[in-house]
Amino acid sequence: MIRPSTPSLPALRHALVQRLTTEQVPLLRSLLDGLGSPLHLMLPQVFEANARAFQQTLREAGVDGQLLFAKKANKARCLVERCPGLGLGVDAASVPELVAALAAGVPGAHIGISGPAKHPALLALSLHHDCLVAMDSPEELLDYAALAKSLQRRARVLLRWRPPSQPRSRFGMDDTELAQALALCVEHRAQLQLQGFSFHLSGYDAAERARCAQRLIERCTEARALGLPCDTLDIGGGFALCYVEAAAWQDFMARQSPQDYHAGKTFEGFYPYASASPGAQMLERILSHDEDGRTLARRLREEGLRLLLEPGRALLDQAGFTLFRVQGVKDRPAEGYGLVTVEGMSFSLSEQWFNSEFLPDPLLLGGSASGPYPAAVAGASCLDSDMLSWRKLPLPSRPKTGDALVYLNTAGYQMDSNESPFHELPLPRKVSLEVDANSELRWRLDEVPPVAPPLPLSF
Repeated sequence: MIRPSTPSLPALRHALVQRLTTEQVPLLRSLLDGLGSPLHLMLPQVFEANARAFQQTLREAGVDGQLLFAKKANKARCLVERCPGLGLGVDAASVPELVAALAAGVPGAHIGISGPAKHPALLALSLHHDCLVAMDSPEELLDYAALAKSLQRRARVLLRWRPPSQPRSRFGMDDTELAQALALCVEHRAQLQLQGFSFHLSGYDAAERARCAQRLIERCTEARALGLPCDTLDIGGGFALCYVEAAAWQDFMARQSPQDYHAGKTFEGFYPYASASPGAQMLERILSHDEDGRTLARRLREEGLRLLLEPGRALLDQAGFTLFRVQGVKDRPAEGYGLVTVEGMSFSLSEQWFNSEFLPDPLLLGGSASGPYPAAVAGASCLDSDMLSWRKLPLPSRPKTGDALVYLNTAGYQMDSNESPFHELPLPRKVSLEVDANSELRWRLDEVPPVAPPLPLSF
């Protein structure tokens, strides 16, 4: 007997996502049949709208700022191609990411380079293209100065600070190391141009991020007193999202328990799937945070400092979703739920590989009129731990082979952070979907530069 399922957690849907998953189901099925499962659908126009919301917040606060899209959050070409036209820079942490940004037309001066102990090839390419590189230690800074001298270039750098609230983080320098790095910038000013400071901060506390920024404004003042051209403050990423309604999230967290998950699975914690101040609203809270009678925005204006942001997930909110074709269904009446196996693996839903769960309910395209059917969702690999959803999902009916499950809002980190050709299977493909001025839906494969306009479809 199939028992009642766990509490539902409906995913929020952007208007375009709503239209695609209700009015364009035949198109989605056709793309899935033609291009394989899983299939990632990208919506670059939603990415663009998210970026403009951040930019509007900066303008309203009177802050000179620039967004650097954290490219590690999603590898889709259609996203980085949008950056030059939007005035967005890119945050890169590898040679391929940097090359992709340059190939898309992003100027090197608008590219930030992050990551610890960066590869010499990445540093050399950054020098040649005048990128802004965040230095993670005095040792790395000294090596970079030597490389700049050997290549007869001047390196633009930020010094990355490790806030006291992050003592276990492997990123950034403590106050003592930061002082050493500042002294090196003075000593090697012919090779190093100190642009400013940055920090790495886990979590989504707007007030803490504002306080860290205030601390680094003081560091900028110290650097200027030493004659260094310090005009930039980088507060990183970490802008929260809303995947679900707040009330649904609160209800779910109050009611869920290990019995709601396949094999009684437990988790150390979940991503906060609802936020009171997501995306650009969180930026507004950071800028308006008052410290000693002055907001962060006011202090940035008074000090003439430029603000850099590195949002990844927040720019990708609702900018993509993923289709998985159902490969088989196994009823487990003794346990009161079923197991749905999809064509694909949980490598394409990366939250599972951090001992957590991607919790928003997927949609079922197809199914019979058999009534509610609680089911966990498994990948098609030979790994017992290959589960897309350990939770016994409240599916509206029993799926059948060939149906599709739609995991919503997966563009931010979920799609491809951990994908691999396991079992010698090809990596999933991406499709870019856009609506043109005539309300026609156009699509193209994302893997290669377009050689012709996207194909029109009726919409």
